[in-house]
Amino acid sequence: MDETYYEFGTPAERWDRAQMFFEAKEYLTAARILGGLVQEAPEQVAPRLLLARAYYHSARLTKAETELREVLKRNPVEDYALLMLGRTLERQGRPAEAAPHLRMARAMAGDFEEA
Repeated sequence: MDETYYEFGTPAERWDRAQMFFEAKEYLTAARILGGLVQEAPEQVAPRLLLARAYYHSARLTKAETELREVLKRNPVEDYALLMLGRTLERQGRPAEAAPHLRMARAMAGDFEEA
């Protein structure tokens, strides 16, 4: 595919296209589109979180971790990002680092018994 395909259209059109590719489990294509959106609007959490999910599902765990940490830097109460960061760290074989993130995500979801 031509690089311009990923850059074509308004941000809203590219967001829709990225979501379509993500839902179709075309995670690498979704990530390429989302990467441009994140560069254009780094303050937006939703594209960055979907980008992290695309990286996670395509086993690009270091990139997923980087994006999730950025999401949490911008929005520390994003419980789904905490959960994903914990799972990403677990998949990387770092359970001790994952544990506090997973506990916090459970607590924020109201699961105090497990937290």
